[in-house]
Amino acid sequence: MTDTTVTHTPAADHPSATEHTRWSPRLWGALVVLCAAMFLDALDVSMVGVALPSIGADLHLSDSALQWVVSGYVLGYGGLLLLGGRAADLLGRRRVFLVALAVFAGASLLGGLVDSGPLLIGARFLKGVSAAFTAPAGLSIITTTFPEGPARNRALSIYTTCSAAGFSLGLVISGLLTSAGWRLTFLMPVPVALIALVAGVKLLPRRHDGQRSSGGYDLAGAVTGTAAVLLLVFTVTEAQGAGWLSARTLGSLLLVAALAAAFLTIESRTAHPLVRLGIFRDAGVRRANLTALTLMGSYAGFQFVATLYLQRLLGWSALETALGLLPGGAVVAFSAGAVGRLLDRYGPARVLPVGVASMALGYALFLRLDEHSGFLGLVLPSMLLIGAGFALAFPSINVAATAGVADDEQGLASGLVNTALQVGGAIVLAVTTAVLTAGSAGGTDAHAQLSGYRPALLLVTGTTALGLLIALTGAIRSGRRRSQAPAPVADHTYPAEASAEQEQGVLVSER
Repeated sequence: MTDTTVTHTPAADHPSATEHTRWSPRLWGALVVLCAAMFLDALDVSMVGVALPSIGADLHLSDSALQWVVSGYVLGYGGLLLLGGRAADLLGRRRVFLVALAVFAGASLLGGLVDSGPLLIGARFLKGVSAAFTAPAGLSIITTTFPEGPARNRALSIYTTCSAAGFSLGLVISGLLTSAGWRLTFLMPVPVALIALVAGVKLLPRRHDGQRSSGGYDLAGAVTGTAAVLLLVFTVTEAQGAGWLSARTLGSLLLVAALAAAFLTIESRTAHPLVRLGIFRDAGVRRANLTALTLMGSYAGFQFVATLYLQRLLGWSALETALGLLPGGAVVAFSAGAVGRLLDRYGPARVLPVGVASMALGYALFLRLDEHSGFLGLVLPSMLLIGAGFALAFPSINVAATAGVADDEQGLASGLVNTALQVGGAIVLAVTTAVLTAGSAGGTDAHAQLSGYRPALLLVTGTTALGLLIALTGAIRSGRRRSQAPAPVADHTYPAEASAEQEQGVLVSER
């Protein structure tokens, strides 16, 4: 039997963050701190890519070892996000955020100073771990400070735009810094993280240290869940070298399945689970996480293919490649205000499919690539469509993934959607790499390279089309609810995709 508890969440509970008042300078300052940390987390996912050849030459690393300079960060980030989200709920969001940000700064400094490949990979893993705690803690601070509706939509559009801009501009910044020295790509985040840390101590509301979820720590769930995600990311990352059908890969996937089954069993039986499985009864949360998997997966795969194509086949330099991809990142960076207003007016359920469709069209246009393609004819239109789509879709996903979730589970909801983004990126990127390698068959001439790039881009486009179908189901369901629901009350503040109960100003939580 499901017991439905109805809890009113009026905007007055958050007087400094309501849509009816101006945000104070202190509130703006806190948001800037959170945005700076998220920008750095996202930046580190992509920024190291252009620097890899220089790192390999300087530290005498093989291609397989270089892969782990990238994968080490993704492994720590994607593998520990669920634990990071729950730690924020249990230990205090402000405290977890500040400690993890300090670790991020230290790991960045270490990565810029080491002269050993294994130490560099270890520093990257440690940065990923720290990001796995700052990302859900920061997002849940926002969602518990700003009430659902225009105020939260505005804050999340700014926050997620900073995240998307960090990921999109990573290659550009890396190209500029690597021309002066690859170590700068690791050292650049240090002063930014330290400034954000000092400002965070002053500006982040201390009530977030007191806002803790009740209950135990579910150590068994934490061990099995974290191990399953870590092993999954490790397996798909290593599958290209070991072989997708090798005994090692298949055995690892079986172990992942066993760990996942054990995790689900534990979570369904423990009194205080790491992940309350009932959260997935919310169709909006499910759709947001599934769309997140496809969105980041396709974007990571496209960025990989486009970078190789522009540098290897067209002969662009690292800096030229970074500047060629800049228009997409620029669209994302300057879109925060407009996207927030669109979310207020139409709701994420209707904005999200428009964004995903724009990205799919951009990928499809890039399929026209050949050995003589140019910036204006191929790269620019694709990057503008992809940038506009990412700017619309990424904030919509974050709003949808946290809408209607109780305050004491905002860390969990934030950890789930961030995990979906990172795991999706790792899995689709690994499959894209395998398709590209199989298509080119090891050839280096233009025909062989194009034979790898085109099927890889088809995979990217198809993955995005799947995400579009998922997003469209949400838009259709939201439209039906809107046509069937009674007229909204005057103080309606919830996003357009909220359930019928939420559209009447209440929060429904199933226990």
